[in-house]
Amino acid sequence: MQPKIMMKKKSISASKASLVLFLCQMISALDVPLDLSQPPTITQQSPKDYIVDPRENIVIQCEAKGKPPPSFSWTRNGTHFDIDKDTQVTMKPNSGTLVINIMNGGKAEAYEGVYQCTARNERGAAISNNIVIRPSRSPLWTKEKLEPNQVREGDSLVLHCRPPVGLPPPIIFWMDNAFQRLPQSERVSQGLNGDLYFSNVQPEDTREDYICYARFNHTQTIQQKQPISVKVFSMDSLNDTIAANLSETDIYGAKPVMERQPVLLTPTGSTSTKVELRGNVLLLECIAAGLPTPVIRWIKEGGELPANRTFFENFKKTLKIIDVSEADSGNYKCIARNILGSAHHVISVTVKAAPYWITAPRNLVLSPGEDGTLICRANGNPKPNISWLANGVPIAIAPEDPSRKVDGDTIIFSHVQERSSAVYQCNASNEYGYLLANAFVNVLAEPPRILTPPNKLYQVIADSPALLDCAYFGSPKPEIEWFKGVKGSILRGNEYIFHDNGTLEIPVAQKDSTGTYTCVARNELGKIQNEVQLEVKDPTMIIKQPEYKVIQRYGQVSFECIIKHDSTLLPTVIWLKDNDELPDDERFLVGKDNLTIMNVTDKDDGTYTCIVNTTLDSVSASAVLTVVARPNPPFDLELTGQLERSVELSWIPGDENNSPITNFVIEYEDGLHEPGVWHYQTEVPGTQTTVQLKLSPYVSYSFRVIAVNEIGRSQPSEPSEQYLTKSANPDENPSNVQGIGSEPDNLVITWESLKGFQSNGPGLQYKVSWRQKDVDDEWTSVIVANVSKYIVSGTPTFVPYEIKVQALNDLGYAPEPSEVIGHSGEDLPMVAPGNVQVHVINSTLAKVHWDPVPLKTVRGHLQGYKVYYWKVQSLSRRSRRHVEKKILTFRGNKTFGMLPGLEPYSSYKLNVRVVNGKGEGPASPDKVFKTPEGVPSSPSFLKITNPTLDSLTLEWGSPTRPNGVLTSYILKFQPINNTHELGPLVEIRIPANESSLILKNLNYSTRYKFYFNAQTSVGSGSQITEEAVTVMDEGKMAMASRQVDIATQGWFIGLMCAVALLILILLIVCFIRRNKGGKYPVKEKEDAHADPEIQPMKEDDGTFGEYSDAEDHKPLKKGSRTPSDRTVKKEDSDDSLVDYGEGVNGQFNEDGSFIGQYSGKKEKEPAEGNESSEAPSPVNAMNSFV
Repeated sequence: MQPKIMMKKKSISASKASLVLFLCQMISALDVPLDLSQPPTITQQSPKDYIVDPRENIVIQCEAKGKPPPSFSWTRNGTHFDIDKDTQVTMKPNSGTLVINIMNGGKAEAYEGVYQCTARNERGAAISNNIVIRPSRSPLWTKEKLEPNQVREGDSLVLHCRPPVGLPPPIIFWMDNAFQRLPQSERVSQGLNGDLYFSNVQPEDTREDYICYARFNHTQTIQQKQPISVKVFSMDSLNDTIAANLSETDIYGAKPVMERQPVLLTPTGSTSTKVELRGNVLLLECIAAGLPTPVIRWIKEGGELPANRTFFENFKKTLKIIDVSEADSGNYKCIARNILGSAHHVISVTVKAAPYWITAPRNLVLSPGEDGTLICRANGNPKPNISWLANGVPIAIAPEDPSRKVDGDTIIFSHVQERSSAVYQCNASNEYGYLLANAFVNVLAEPPRILTPPNKLYQVIADSPALLDCAYFGSPKPEIEWFKGVKGSILRGNEYIFHDNGTLEIPVAQKDSTGTYTCVARNELGKIQNEVQLEVKDPTMIIKQPEYKVIQRYGQVSFECIIKHDSTLLPTVIWLKDNDELPDDERFLVGKDNLTIMNVTDKDDGTYTCIVNTTLDSVSASAVLTVVARPNPPFDLELTGQLERSVELSWIPGDENNSPITNFVIEYEDGLHEPGVWHYQTEVPGTQTTVQLKLSPYVSYSFRVIAVNEIGRSQPSEPSEQYLTKSANPDENPSNVQGIGSEPDNLVITWESLKGFQSNGPGLQYKVSWRQKDVDDEWTSVIVANVSKYIVSGTPTFVPYEIKVQALNDLGYAPEPSEVIGHSGEDLPMVAPGNVQVHVINSTLAKVHWDPVPLKTVRGHLQGYKVYYWKVQSLSRRSRRHVEKKILTFRGNKTFGMLPGLEPYSSYKLNVRVVNGKGEGPASPDKVFKTPEGVPSSPSFLKITNPTLDSLTLEWGSPTRPNGVLTSYILKFQPINNTHELGPLVEIRIPANESSLILKNLNYSTRYKFYFNAQTSVGSGSQITEEAVTVMDEGKMAMASRQVDIATQGWFIGLMCAVALLILILLIVCFIRRNKGGKYPVKEKEDAHADPEIQPMKEDDGTFGEYSDAEDHKPLKKGSRTPSDRTVKKEDSDDSLVDYGEGVNGQFNEDGSFIGQYSGKKEKEPAEGNESSEAPSPVNAMNSFV
C-alpha cells in the first residue's frame, strides 16, 4: 500500500490583509467621517419581495446615516403613508423602521402593498427599494372524491397531488399512514410538480395509503391530501368474479403483461420551451413509462453540458444546471431508452436576465470648483432602461443645477459649489426586475485626515504580503506618500504596490522589512502624517509530519507532528479526525508533538490532521490510518445442486477489515462418524464465493468457511445445513498392505484401515486373501471385522505369498484390490560363508573375500555380511594383550570388503557371517593373516643431561610402537647463534640397541637443537626435538661467584640503600615540580615512549628516567632490565654472558644437571643453517648458576 500524506498551508495574515484591503477601498470610496456634513445614505432595508408570517408583527426595515441626522417618511402604493393616523403602526426612534402590530388585533392582509422609505436632510434625500409586503398563505386542500386506481401489472400510472396554491409554494412529498416516506427508484419517482409517476406498476405497488403532503415553511404547517388507493391486477390471478365486475376498459383488454417501449409521461409531446433567469437554477425533467423501466440520458444539442455546474437528480430524470447564464440557452434533449426502443423530447431553453450592474454609481466627494461624474451602467435581457432621480424626484422635474448635465447613463458635474450637494438615484429596469442605487454628491472643503490609528502594529509572516493601512479623507482628495523610518526616503519601485485607498502593499515581506513606516497625506488645505509598525515573523513549519500508518486491530499507533515556529508566537496544536474533533475517548493521548492511539479499533480508521495555529498563520499535515485485522467470518452459507457425489457451497464474505481476503478455506464435519471434528476439504481464491465440492457416500456433511488475509485467519463461519449422502459400495480398498512374518511359521498381514467417511456405508469389513506364490494353490480368504491385522499360522519358513485385502460393507464389495507380495517369518541363516581369503595390501590395510551362501540357506531377507576381526599379537613383542574384536558390516550381496586401520607387523584373525532379518548365521572358520613392517613411532622420550664445557649426554627411550624390527636411531643436531640462526647440521647413526650417547667436542656456552628418530627396514619414523646449552668457561663462573660474594657484603648493601634513598628524594622533587606546572627535560622523552616502563639512567647528564603517568604505582615487570629484543649486549668485557632467548623452559637441577623438556609435537627436519630459535633469557641463565 502506497503512503497517503496530505499537507496544506494557509496564511491567516494574507486573508486578513485581503479583508483589510477591501475595507480600505470601501472607506476611500464611500465613507465620509460622520462629523462632516453629508447627504443621507441608506444602510439597511427589507428585501424587495417580503413575505411575512401573518401571525407575527410586520417589521419593515429602513436605516440611514447622514449629517445632520436624516428624517424618514414612507409611501404606500405610491402615496404618502401617514403612520400617525394608524394606531397599529409605529416608527422606531432615530430610525425609519416601521413596526406593524399584528398580534394585538391587526390583520396582515390589510397591510399588503408596496412600501418605500425616504431618508432626508438638508443636503439631500435617499430612497429605498420598493418593498412588496405579502403575508404567507397555507390554504387547505379542496375536498374531492378519489376513486381507487385499478391498474394492470406493467402499465404506467400517475398519482396527481395538485397541492393548494400557497405563498410561498409548498414543499411536496409522499408518505403512507405510518408517516414513512414512500420508497422511490428509477421505476417510481416524484416529479417537479409533486405528482408520483410509475413507469410500470408491480404487484407490490398495491396499497391504499398513497398520501401527498404539502409543507408550508413560513407558517410551519403541513397539509395532507386524502389517501389514494392503488390496486395492481395480475392477469394470471384474475378470477371469474373479478372479470365479471370489471369492464373491458378497466382491465385494459385483459391481455398478459407485455414489455413496452418507452413513452414520455412528462413533458408531453416532442418539444417544449423553458425560460429561466440568469443566475437562477435551471431544472429540466423527463419521466418515461415503459417495461423494462427506461433509463434517461441528457444531451445538449450542438454543445456540451456545462462542466462543474451540471447535476443529475431523481435517478437522472432531472437535469440541474446552477448559476445559469445566457450561454446556457439552447436545446436540451432527454432520451428514454429500454431494450425495445427509445423516446425523446427536446426542451428549448431561453435564459433571460433581470438587470444586473456593470458599473453602479458611487458616492462622489468634491471640493468647490472641482469636476466629477456619476456613472450608472447595467445590463439585462432585454436591455434595461436607465432613469435618474435627484433626491427621490425624477431628474427632469427636479430643481435645476447649472453644474449638472445628464448624458444617458452618466451625470457630469462641472465647477460644483456647496449647493450642488444632493443624492442621486439610478433605476435600471426591464420586464424581469429592477435595480435602484443611491449615490450622493457631497461638496466639501476639508484638509486631510488619516483615519488609521497611530502606531498601529502589523504582524505578518515572512514571504507573505504585508498591507499597511492608511485610511484617509480630505477634499480635495489628498495625495499619499510612504516613507520607511523616521528620516527615510520616499518609497518607490517594483517592490511596493500603492493602492488608491492609501494602503501600502509589500508583496513579499522579508525579515529586513521590519520597521516603522510613515504615511503622509497632503492636499491644498493641509498635510498630516501617521506612523505604523511592521513586524515580520518566521513562518510556522511542521518539520516532522505524520506518516501513513497501517496498524492491526488492538495495536498502538503514534503520529508525530514536530513543529518549528517564531519564538515570539505561541502555537497551538489541534488534532482532527476526518476534519472533525477527536473522539472523546481516553484511548487518544495528545502529547506535545504526537498523537497516540491505544487499543486501536476499526472505528479509528480515517485521516488524522495536525493543525498548528498561531495568531498569524496556520499549517497542517494529514496522514491516513488504516486499521487492519483478520477478516470477519463469512456468513449465509448455502448448499445448492445437491447430488450423490457433489454439492455447490456458496457464502457471503465478511468484512475484510482493510486487508484483502487472499483465499477461503472450506472445512467439513462428518456428523455420522466423527462429530465435532473438522477436516480440511479444499480452499479457493479470495475472489471466489462458490465452490463445487466432491462428496463421499454415507457421510453426514456440514461445511464451514474460513477467510484468510495477510493478518491471519477469520473465525470459522456458522456451519451450513447438514447433508447426508446415500450409502454405496466402498470406492477404495485399504492401503499399505504388507505381509511380514513375526515367527518362522506365520504370516502377519497388515493394512491401513479406511476412515469412517471412506466406508461409503454401514457394516465395514475386510476380505483378507492369500496364497503361496509360484505354487498352484487356491486363494484362502477370511472376512474380518473393521481391524487392521490378520495372522496366518502354520506357514513354511520364509516363503513368498500373494496377498490382497478388499473392503466391503452392507451394500457390497469395493473394486478388486491389487496383489502384493509378502513373506512368511524368517529364521537364522543355516550356513557360514566359505572360501574366506585375505589379501594384505599394506601394513595397515587388508582385503577380505568370501563365497556367498546359497539363498535358500539364508532363510530370510539377505541383509549383508559381517566380518569379525581382531589382533592376536604384535610380532615385535610376542606378548599377548586383551583381545578387542572389531566388526565391519557389508550390506547386500557383497563378497568382499576392505579392513582399514590395521597395526603393522601384527598377527590378526577374522571370520565372516551372513545376516538376515532374524539375525546372524554361523561364523566361518577363523582366518589368520599378518601385516608387514611399518615405520616406527617416535622415541618415547629424549633427555639431555650432564652439560659440560664441550659435551652433553643424551638418553632416550625406544618407540612405543616399533611397528617392526628397529635397525638404528638417527640423531641430527646444529648450533644456534646469537641472532637465532641455525648452524651446520650434523647427522649420527646409532645402533638400535643403544639408549644413551655422550656428545663431545662441542662449543662452550652454546645452544644446540637436536632431532631424533628411529628406523626399521621400511623407513624412518617421526622425530622428536629438544634443545640444550653447554656450560660457560671457568673464568666466567669465577666472576659470577665473585658477584655473588660482593652482593652479600655489608658495605655493598649500605651503598645500595644510599642510592635508593637518593633516587627517592629525586622522585619527590620531580613530583613537586610537576604539580607546580614545571616541565623537566625527561618529560619530552617520556611522551615519546609507548612502553610504560622505567627508562634507563642517562649516562651523559646523570638524570634519571621516570615512570609514565599511567604506571606510577605499578611494580617493575619481570625481565624489565633487559632490552625489548630480549638480548644483552657486550659492553665492558668479552667475558660477559652470552645472549640467550627465553623460548626453552629449561633449568638446572640442584646437582647442576640440565633438564630438557620433551616436546610431543612432530617437526620437519630443517635445512642446514636456516632455522632460528629463541635463546634463553640471560637472567634465567644466571639464576641457574647462583
